[in-house]
Amino acid sequence: MATNASENPVIAEYTAVIKQDASWWIGWIEEVPGVNCQERSREKLLDSLKTALRETLQKNRRSSSRPLRRQFMRAL
Repeated sequence: MATNASENPVIAEYTAVIKQDASWWIGWIEEVPGVNCQERSREKLLDSLKTALRETLQKNRRSSSRPLRRQFMRAL
């Protein structure tokens, strides 16, 4: 029986590494290369990192499953 991933989401934790550099806040997600941002406030930086992480994971999921979509079914 195939399970739709959106019906039973897996909860993952990620580490945001952030610091203030002069008037900018900079940061990245430790576990996912390429997810990095800079903003003028800490709160905006954290929001931007969450958005960038979500978009990167969605893009990676689409590109990694595209060639195999006909051969496998997704299950948790």
